[in-house]
Amino acid sequence: MAKLAVLAVLASLLSSVSCEFSIYAGYGYPPPNPSQPYPLPPACPPLSPAPGLKVGYYADKCPCAEDVVRDAVRNATAGEKAGLVRLFFHDCFVQGCDASVLLSGPQTERTAFPNLSLRGFEVIDAAKAALEKACPGVVSCADIVAFAGRDASYSLSDGKINYGVPAGRYDGNVSRDIDTFFNLPPPFGDLNLTTAMFAAKGLNENDMVVLSGAHSIGRSSCNSFTDRLPPAANSSTAMEPILAADLTNTCSAGSVNVPQDFKTADTLDIQYYKNVLSRDVLFNSDASLTTSLLTNGWVDFYAGNRPSFLGKYLAPFVWHNDFGEAMVKMGNIGVKTGPPQGEIRSKCWSVNNP
Repeated sequence: MAKLAVLAVLASLLSSVSCEFSIYAGYGYPPPNPSQPYPLPPACPPLSPAPGLKVGYYADKCPCAEDVVRDAVRNATAGEKAGLVRLFFHDCFVQGCDASVLLSGPQTERTAFPNLSLRGFEVIDAAKAALEKACPGVVSCADIVAFAGRDASYSLSDGKINYGVPAGRYDGNVSRDIDTFFNLPPPFGDLNLTTAMFAAKGLNENDMVVLSGAHSIGRSSCNSFTDRLPPAANSSTAMEPILAADLTNTCSAGSVNVPQDFKTADTLDIQYYKNVLSRDVLFNSDASLTTSLLTNGWVDFYAGNRPSFLGKYLAPFVWHNDFGEAMVKMGNIGVKTGPPQGEIRSKCWSVNNP
């Protein structure tokens, strides 16, 4: 494990100068070997609401809390908003939803290869600074990340995704880069690996398919999908040839960032599912959703391909609702609701008493 961590850190340093390094090493995984499949993590029981969390938690503690976060997100760019949705995911999957991803310093989650491209930290810091003036020591960074993920989703979906965020989380005081490698589903994962990594957090296959729809927004570095470009495998999940050729040409310039959804890049919508079916997706983890009848069925439904009225016209509404529910469910992972497990940080990038 220690050797893998060292290799992963080295790979993360090299990633800024070359797009030829192995994304497997960057995530702490060895290269694929069909005779030695990756060990899958054990599944956890389904998530239930975390004790102590409730919608409207700050109503009598800091009534302006959600408004302050909403204003900070409103002023963010589309790229920052996409980053805030991703930031919530990356926080919850490592150490739980406790803002551990925000802590800065050597060998923290923030320095690990999968998190080097995270965005939105300035938005969180701005909201936190405003809240510390209005309600000192009351609103946790973990709750700010959760609110910001919801508000960014609302904005990027043109108001179609909106849900109440149960709050009352405390901020964690542990952040280790090594933890990211074995908790964050990698982009090169097949369906078994991705499903197992979601299950390890108490999330089922429908949650996985629904939350994968967040790849409808944001951008990704060429480094993260080198395994999908020619001469990649010619399987049924291989990238659509025209897109693969275009990306090969684009990525030849180096470490370039490209849209994850080339058709509606800044809109959180069901176009992602149409892209999965036409193989116009960057990551193997997305393409592999078509490799089982169950997950392919959900992809097909959310894409609006079912012949019934419900399938064709209501699929977007169903997905918007399901996405909000899955975000709430994910927000229950590893919640800390008081000391000694957590605290209310005065600055999101540092524990109160280092």
